[in-house]
Amino acid sequence: MPNKNNSNRIKDEDKYEELRDQGMSKEKAARIANADNPGEKGGKHKKYEKWTKDELYDKAEEVGIEGRSDMDKDELIEALRNH
Repeated sequence: MPNKNNSNRIKDEDKYEELRDQGMSKEKAARIANADNPGEKGGKHKKYEKWTKDELYDKAEEVGIEGRSDMDKDELIEALRNH
């Protein structure tokens, strides 16, 4: 049976629970709670609006966004930003 205690995977358990209470997904809350400096911006890439639809689709596929094949460019951008 899987271990329901996230303490061995989550660095900042209080932050994780706070983010989950705000409605954030488990994955996103865990990424932020485990980040060394969550306030610091990540990698630098061009704005999603400058990506082609194919590039957006590939990224959506990479991160596992469901229903991506039915999305237009604006919907892909929104889905990626909210993932």
